[in-house]
Amino acid sequence: MNAILVHPPQQPIRAEIRLASSKSESNRALIINALTHFKSVLTNVSEARDSQTMQRLLLSEEPVADVIDAGTTMRFLTAYFAITGQTKTMTGTARMCERPIGLLVDALRTLGATINYQKNEGYPPLSLEGFKYSGVNQLRIRGDVSSQYISALLMIAPLLPEGLTIALEGEIGSRPYIEMTLHQMACFGIEYRADWPAKTITIAAQEYQPKPYAIESDWSGASYWYSLVALAEDAEVELLGLKEESLQGDSAIVQIMEHLGVQSTFTERGVLLQKTTAAPALGWDFTHCPDLAQTVAVCCAMKNIHLTLTGVESLKIKETDRIFALQQELRKLGAELLEVEPNTTYEVKRLDAGEPSGTKPSIHTYDDHRMALAFAPVGMLRPVLIEEPGVVVKSYPSFWEHLGRITDLEELELS
Repeated sequence: MNAILVHPPQQPIRAEIRLASSKSESNRALIINALTHFKSVLTNVSEARDSQTMQRLLLSEEPVADVIDAGTTMRFLTAYFAITGQTKTMTGTARMCERPIGLLVDALRTLGATINYQKNEGYPPLSLEGFKYSGVNQLRIRGDVSSQYISALLMIAPLLPEGLTIALEGEIGSRPYIEMTLHQMACFGIEYRADWPAKTITIAAQEYQPKPYAIESDWSGASYWYSLVALAEDAEVELLGLKEESLQGDSAIVQIMEHLGVQSTFTERGVLLQKTTAAPALGWDFTHCPDLAQTVAVCCAMKNIHLTLTGVESLKIKETDRIFALQQELRKLGAELLEVEPNTTYEVKRLDAGEPSGTKPSIHTYDDHRMALAFAPVGMLRPVLIEEPGVVVKSYPSFWEHLGRITDLEELELS
């Protein structure tokens, strides 16, 4: 087993980091570009494996589309291949085939797609066998399961003969990601009407207009640098390529980290992170930014800040069960993630010093990029081993190279 040992920095941290580009923006732009018949010019497309997989499969004529472990790629491509009438088998890793897709498939079937499950009802692998418009131009879909289902349907809506109205039922999770989708569609000429109080989105039949589009740097990637600054004794980092008025829901890290001891100052090039005083406790609803939960939980555990988390129901169906993974690995650091109300409210509490300071806790990453990325900042305070560090290729391939600029890293082979 491979691992990286992160050593605490031996000097004050002063760095400029050009972050990887946004995987979320890239994946939407790639689908929209395909819907313009690949006539748009995209710049700064993410090098993350998910986006590269999306790009490769969009151009492939092979009958099987293996998305590996990319949930967004699975959902967006299922809708894209369906609306374009392609015959495809959609599959992925064993874990990918355990992640539900039934709500999206039901919606696509209602619109006219022929889709069959090859094994388990409601889960990949899937067989897509063409599309014949059903005449349905309205759908009802739960808003609290995955915004990716909704985004997938929105992006194909202009191609339907009568357009589409989507009514969202219940609470709307990750709304910023839905708004990101709509904004990017608008950049390519699509008009829409979103009535958030009524929870409806209406898109008429129309054509995408090819346009040049530059993708912003990744706020999810920025969150790990916020945590690094919060935990380091002396740090000042400028993150390049970020916008104050961002489409990305994970830009909420700016407000969150104000409570954890990091001040943000936006510059012409991005955002400057500087240390400030942290609060003793924080309560945060992660409904619209669930990918930040691991990073914030680990940071609070290490800073002995009492954290209350809500809006994290979706974490159990991500690349791994992230609630379970956090519970297991935080214990190695002397902290615990406690379930206060079943599946809705959790608390992070510092219990003790964890493993003795002379030891190097070994963090299992569960084949989940965000586990590696969230726990790496622990190394600002004490040596920490991150197992299978290559998982970061899914979203932030250059992370270890960037981290190596501010502190010593040691590659190890564990038995």
